[in-house]
Amino acid sequence: MEANVVILGADRVGKSALTVRFLTRRFIGEYGDMEAVYNHSVTVAGRKVTFNIWDSHYAQDQLNQNFAKEKQVQWADGFVLVYSICDRASFNVVQQQIQFIKSMKDYPGSERAPIVIVGNKRDLCHRRMVSSEEGRLLALATDCQFCETSAAETYHGVLLVFHSLVERIKESKILIKKTAGIKNIIRSVFSTFTQI
Repeated sequence: MEANVVILGADRVGKSALTVRFLTRRFIGEYGDMEAVYNHSVTVAGRKVTFNIWDSHYAQDQLNQNFAKEKQVQWADGFVLVYSICDRASFNVVQQQIQFIKSMKDYPGSERAPIVIVGNKRDLCHRRMVSSEEGRLLALATDCQFCETSAAETYHGVLLVFHSLVERIKESKILIKKTAGIKNIIRSVFSTFTQI
């Protein structure tokens, strides 16, 4: 299975740290304003999965941001939306990004879009501004998956994010195939009755 994944979120929430932790099992704390696409293969539930991960930067310019996000949304099979538990504004950005993704991508049962919301920087609980409960409630309200982790402290929490996303992508692809099959059956039946 191949999965195109876009990592989105505001500046300085740990998008690149999360991505690099997943790719290398190492934590690197400082990154510049870079954007990159990485390729990484892992085994998930006994099945080889090749991730193409687009680690994007957050454009402050609204016009450039929307153009870039449209390209990313069309390319992606799934999304990891990251906010910092220490930054309320970054949580608000994630809420906007969920709405944008769901408006751009036509998923069958779009309420179950393959999105994992990640509250990052759990190691900085003493600076917390967004509660775990708020993250869980947002995920529940938008029918997304939710994880809270620390890219700085744990590889396993980061691994869980990507494994959860793979499951949601698989469900989405199955729904897309079923929907396409049903549409073909309806077309066949319709064409049969219109010829009579």
